[in-house]
Order: sequence, then C-alpha cells, then structure tokens
Amino acid sequence: MGQRFSLPVLPLRDTVVYPGVAVPISAGRPGTVEAVQAALDGDRRLFAVAQRENADDPTPEILYSVGTVVRIIQTHRVRGGVQLLVQGEERAESVSYRPDGEAMLQASLIPLSRFPPRNPDESGFQALDKELRDRAAELGTRRGVPAEALNQLLTGVDDSGSFADLVAFYLDLPTADKQKLLEVLDDEERMRRALVAVERELARLDAQEDIQAKVQEELGERQREMLLREQMKQIQRELGDEDDKKEVEELRKRIEALDLEDDARTEVERELKRLERTSPQSAEYQVIRTFLEWITELPWSDRTDDKIDLSRSLEILDEDHYGLEDVKDRIVEFLAVRKLQLDRAPEPETPKARSAEGGTPVEVVEPDESDHNGDQEVSGEQDALEEAIDPEAPEPTDSAESPEKDPDVPLDRPELTEEDRMIGRGPILLFTGPPGVGKTSIAQSIARSLGRKYVRISLGGARDEADIRGHRRTYVGAMPGRIIQGMRQAKTKNPVFLLDEIDKLGVSFQGDPSAALLEVLDPAQNYAFTDHYLGIPFDLSEVLFIATANYADRIPAPLLDRMERVDFSGYTEREKLEIARRYLLPRQRREAGLEEDELNIDDDAIRSVISQYTREAGVRQLERTLGKVARKVARKIAGDEVETFDATAEEIRELLGRPRVHPEKMRIHDTIGVATGMFYTPMGGDIMFVEASVMPGEGGLVLTGQLGDVMKESGRAAWSYAKASHRDFEIPEKLMKGVEVHIHVPAGAIPKDGPSAGITMATALVSALSGRKIRRDVAMTGELTLTGRVLPIGGVKEKVLGAVRAGITEIILPSENEADLEDIPEAVSETLTIHLVKELDDVIKIALAEGPATPPRVAGVTSGGEQTAPIEA
Repeated sequence: MGQRFSLPVLPLRDTVVYPGVAVPISAGRPGTVEAVQAALDGDRRLFAVAQRENADDPTPEILYSVGTVVRIIQTHRVRGGVQLLVQGEERAESVSYRPDGEAMLQASLIPLSRFPPRNPDESGFQALDKELRDRAAELGTRRGVPAEALNQLLTGVDDSGSFADLVAFYLDLPTADKQKLLEVLDDEERMRRALVAVERELARLDAQEDIQAKVQEELGERQREMLLREQMKQIQRELGDEDDKKEVEELRKRIEALDLEDDARTEVERELKRLERTSPQSAEYQVIRTFLEWITELPWSDRTDDKIDLSRSLEILDEDHYGLEDVKDRIVEFLAVRKLQLDRAPEPETPKARSAEGGTPVEVVEPDESDHNGDQEVSGEQDALEEAIDPEAPEPTDSAESPEKDPDVPLDRPELTEEDRMIGRGPILLFTGPPGVGKTSIAQSIARSLGRKYVRISLGGARDEADIRGHRRTYVGAMPGRIIQGMRQAKTKNPVFLLDEIDKLGVSFQGDPSAALLEVLDPAQNYAFTDHYLGIPFDLSEVLFIATANYADRIPAPLLDRMERVDFSGYTEREKLEIARRYLLPRQRREAGLEEDELNIDDDAIRSVISQYTREAGVRQLERTLGKVARKVARKIAGDEVETFDATAEEIRELLGRPRVHPEKMRIHDTIGVATGMFYTPMGGDIMFVEASVMPGEGGLVLTGQLGDVMKESGRAAWSYAKASHRDFEIPEKLMKGVEVHIHVPAGAIPKDGPSAGITMATALVSALSGRKIRRDVAMTGELTLTGRVLPIGGVKEKVLGAVRAGITEIILPSENEADLEDIPEAVSETLTIHLVKELDDVIKIALAEGPATPPRVAGVTSGGEQTAPIEA
C-alpha cells in the first residue's frame, strides 16, 4: 500500500474519469471552482470522483470512495466558471473527506495499483485482448467514427489494461456501471467486463437495425417519411404494447351496441375493418377513427320520452311569454296530436329505444368551425393498396360479417310504413315577425313544455352548402354539417331544433345552403337525411324543427312551402306595458342589484318610456331603456342619495333626458289636400301623411318623398282616376287642364314603397282639387285600381295598432280584409270605428269632412279664373 496523500476533490456528475483518458470538464459550482484554484496553486492535481446522486452541493456521503487522480492540462476561464482539460493518471481510494476552505472538500487518499495479467503471453489472454480490440473497432465503426480516427485510437494504446479503461470510458453505460468497472483492479477481469458491455451494445444496435429493416419492408418506397413513427411502433410491439388494439376493440363494442339499419351497419363495419388494417401513425387512420367516433356519438335510437300534460304545457308557455296566443294554440295542437298518437299507438314489436336522461332544455353552444374554403383532397390510393394487400377485404357492396347480436333483438328489421313514420313526426314551423317579439325565446319555452332538449344554430350569413350537409371525408379537415353536429350535442333524436335567421342565408360559388335545407325540412324525406361526411342515412323525422325569420319574402319559395308559417306581429302598447311589468322590470332590477322595493315604476312612467324612448315592434329596446333607468337608480342608492325610488313620468324624463322618439300624431285640424295613411315596417306600424298640391303647368304629375316604383304607380293610378271621375267628385273641369299636381310624402330620407297608399293618394288629390277638407281623425289604407276598386293589403294588425297609438279613432280598410280584423285585440277594436269599403267613392264619402267646399287656390289661378297670391296646400 502506497503512502497517503491529500488532494482537492473534483466531484463529477453523470460521468467517470479513467486513468489515461483526457476529459474536458466544465466547473461552475463554488466548491469545484475553489478546488481547481487550489490545484492550480499547487501541483495541478485533483481527485476526480463521481457522485452517487445528481446534487448541486456534494457531501462526503454521496461521493464514491474510489476515483482517479487527474492532472490539469489546460484551463480556460469562462463566464460563470472554468473550462478544464484533465488527464487521468492513476486510481486512488479516499480514506476520508473533510471540508477545506469555504466550500471545497479535501480528500485523504491512498493510491490503488492495478493487477496486471500473470502471463501476458498466454493464448487465452491474447485472444481476450484481440477480441476486445476487434469488437471495440466494430462498435466504433457502427457508431460512425471515422476510420482514421478509430485506427489512431486503437493503435495508440498498447497496454491491455489501459485499453480496457479507454473502452469503458466511451461506452454508453450508466454512471454506476462505469464506477464498478473503475473499481475492478484486475486488468484481465476488467477486460472481460468491458468486452461483455461492448457485446451488449452491439446486440442493441443489431436489434435496432432489425427493427429498422422490418419498418422499411412494411412501409415500402412510398412512405419513407414515416420511418421514425414506424420505429416507435415496432418498439411498442416488441414491448407488447397493445393500446391500439384495445382502442379498436372498444370502438367495435360501441358500434355493436348501436341500433343501425342493415345497410348502415355494413358500411360502418367495413370502415372498422379498414381501421384494423391501417397503421395508427398514418393520416388515414385518424380520418377513419374520427368517422367511427362520430357514428358512435350520434343518437341513433336515444330519445326523450314525451311527458305530455296539456294544461301544464300551456302554463309553462304563459309563464315565459305574454300574448302570442296563435303560437301557443299551434303548440298545444301539436301536443294534443302527439298525445293521441302515443296513447293509441299499438305496442311495438321491437325493443323500445333507450330514453335519454333528463328533460330540461339546455341550449347547446356551437363549436367553432374551421374555414373549409381551401380544403385539399386526400389521396384515396391508400384504400386501393390495402384492398390489394388483403384480398379477403369485403367490397363496399358486399355484406360484411355481422358481429354477434343480442338474441332478444330480431335480425330482420321490419320496414317502416308511411303510417308508422307519421307517429312521432314533428311539425316544421316558421316563426316570422319583426325583431324582439319573442321568436327565439319561445322556442326554448316549447322545449321546456315538451320536456325535450333544445338545440339552436344560427344560419345568418351561412353561404356554403357544406354548413348544412358537411364535407366529404376525402377532404382534409372534413366534418359533418351543423345539423348532425347539433344532433350529436343534443344526445337525443327528438330535440327541439331552432334554425335561427333562416331568411339571412347567403349564396356563393360554394353552393346554396337553402337548397340543402330542402331535404332537412321535408317530412317526406328527412327520415333518411344523408350528411356528406357520414354517407349513411340519419333519421330527422322526430325532430321538432322551428325556423325564425324577419322577412318571409326573402326565403326561397320551395323552402317556404315546406314550413308551416306562424306570424308574430308587433305588441300593442298595452301588451308592452304588461310585459315590462311581468318580465322586463324584475329582470333589470336583478341585473342592477336592486331589491324589489328599491325601484318602482308606475304604469304612466312605463308608457312614457314605450312611446317617447322606444320605437319598435318588440321589446328589446324597451328592456335596454328600463335597464338604463335601473342603473341610474342603483347609482343613486349606492351613493346614499336615496333609499328607494318611485319613478313617475316626470322623473323618467330627468333620468333619460329628452325623448328620443317623435312618432307621428293625429293632426290638430282638418286640412285640404293632406290625407292620413298607414304603413308597416318590421319595427311595427305607424301613420304617414300624404300631401297633394295643384299649380299651373302642363298637366303633369310630380311625386316626391323617395318613393319606390310601386308607390309611384299608385300615385299615377290615383291621378288618372281623379281626372276620369272629376264630375263625380265635383271638381271643376277647368282644373283638369293647365295644372300640374304635386304629391309629396314627408320624411323624404326614408325609402317608401308598396301599393297600399293608393286610396290615400287619391283622397289627397280629390281634396286638393275639390277644395274639401279631409278629416284628421280618419286613417286609411288600400290599393286602388283605375276603375276605382279598393283591393286588399297586408299588415292590417300592425297598421291599425300604429294608427291607434297616433290617436286615430276611425279607420278605412278594404272590405276583403274583414277577416284580418280578428287579429286585432278586442281591447283595441272596442275603441275604433272601422269602415270596410269596396270603391273609392265610399272612401271619399267617409274621409272628406262635411261642409261647403273651399275653392281650390292654384298658384296664380282660382277655379273662377281670378288672380290670387300663390300659397302652399
């Protein structure tokens, strides 16, 4: 045993230094840097020893006892530490470690001597040495070491023990195994262990190359880019990883549990077999898997049981919405029919479909959809290749072998008759009306009253047929259309399905989505709706489809013909008052954080909000305005200005400022040449004034007020009829010659059109030409022909309600609109006198005020030919 000596410790992480090997080392820890400096100040020697654990602060407990005495050959100071090049000299064993300096460890060492072979010339030792060198050379070659460098490395070390140390250093072994080789002092034993490690490394390379060969053979020339993924697959196979098989088996079980038609099951099982033959790392595998997952997640037979209680359903509808009696009657009719169908239907021969749990309607949010304008088609050559490899794969038209089915379920599915399909078929309703009248919200109430799930999709701006029917699976990023997506999210095959804003569908080069809806909304076809992505029929016949629109005339005629139209008209002022008290004001109180007794608004104040701050057929603006009032009151209460607030009409003006809406009101006086008409917009009905004036000219007719073509034609027809019948209306014949007539409709910035102002223009003309005043309390609407007949018009309810708001008490309507009077609320009709007319003569008799006629004054000429100053009618 040699003499003891002491050296600074150089702790090593994840490496072992052997004698005779030059190793670059980065020193950055304080104790290591201090040890290096101590060595540089001394004989440049250190004790390099490996750590048992990868710790930043080495302690004697985590350091091995056997290490290597190294000499610093070269140093290079860098930012944060020192770069060293050390040369291993000899093995040494630490007797003890002790702290020295600030963070450095000092080791008390004894040198360790190697045990050389007893007989170096023995054939067995020579063979061992040659085998180690040959196998080391082979390993270096297979690792890609250049031949020249490898030869220099092998021939540069003659001593067998030193060569074993060199090989051990370059082997890819764990630190513990390298430490064991360092601690073996017998050269021959160390050489044997090094040879075993080399052989193990070569065997690992052989296995890796064998895996690569199998992968290359399986992939072929066309899919070399998938080499790395296939290597992982082969490794997983060698390890016995069967996750992919388990996934396929799980899909198979889920598909077996589905209640599919025979043709659909054949197609799905064909795709499942393709999935089994496809590599999990290929793009085609993910496409097939996604398709099968969509199939298993659709509600093929799950439905919500209808628990129909007509009185309870009507109670729910009344709770959520005030008015809308026509809509509620139609829903109750559907419920009554459905109840009778269920009560009188024969017992089914096949097992009942599973019932989806829960009946509370929940609105399903649409997922974000990717833009498919630039979809790229995936090559279908993979399918052809798979079928060529597997000749036993079934053809698309052949019947695939069916999995074992439940013996309780008959294999022969009875074909449904048209009478069977009628049972459970949902109506297809179209709610049309102005914004804010409750079209969308009542669909939720319908779902709640039926106990069904609720799904809503917005079609506003949709301009691609694929939005409805989906994309074919041959496209990258393909997905089903919105109809199938909604059915998957509803998890039941009989939800209430709302198609919102169906009148705002667009048309583009990608197709017409309204044409794709023809099959969805056709009761004779939608039991076999085929989405492009699925490629198999899906039954939509039990879905209660409800579409909403603001303008029915913007819906294509074939699509409109498939829906049962239910018109929503604007609310009367009394209905708005009731809605505000029951629903809007309590909701705005809650949103503003107010208690019920902290804000009270009397009926007069609500009426002032309705008439002076909103102009709409619905109640959205009314709710926003009430919310503004609630927020201002909340500010006062939060600032301790008031404890409670009772709002009157005067205080409403203080809170909201000057009125924002100035609706037309009945004129104060009867006037010559000014008739009161009625018009209808999606915002509701109102009155308008038509002014007529006569002046010298060449017998022409001037129409102003931004009138449309139809309205201009009505004005020309009225002028022609007035000239032809001037004697009947006591108009001097002199006024029919040399005068020009000007008809103006105020609010010239607003476009106007339609035929319903015909009798209003004619009445204004007759008044201006005959000098007789028109009654201010009479409003009229109707189309006029050249023979004086009054033809029916639309929007009667809205026009009448608008006239009532303006203070009109008598209304003239075409006699053929008598049936429309039933739509007018009884409380409104009781305050009105309604005249039904067939001819313009009847209109004139009612509209013109009694009393002597005032000779009409034309600019410069009167009916008697006297000169006067020009005035405006």
